[in-house]
Amino acid sequence: MHEMSITQSVVDICTQNAAGRRVTAVVLEIGELSGVVPDAIEFCFEACTRDTLLDGARLLIERVRARGRCRDCKAEFALSSHYAPCPACSSFGVDLLSGEELRVKELEVE
Repeated sequence: MHEMSITQSVVDICTQNAAGRRVTAVVLEIGELSGVVPDAIEFCFEACTRDTLLDGARLLIERVRARGRCRDCKAEFALSSHYAPCPACSSFGVDLLSGEELRVKELEVE
């Protein structure tokens, strides 16, 4: 489960940016096509934050919908996978606009 190491990295990032203050909430953005399972991150969060500045912090996950733009007809649309064709012209020349995000969006500290 790579979500454990991802969650530990999130805790490390938050600890560095908290500058010694206790963290009470963390907001993460996770894209639909990031390959990360939000439920697994939630499961790992408590274990990874135990005895750290984040112990007891709330984890809020914002899921980012996957969107693409066709290079041929310029249509923008929701994507269900990295290899989905354009629903307007069936072209496979699609640029990903969003959906691969995995970032700490906000920290709430005391």
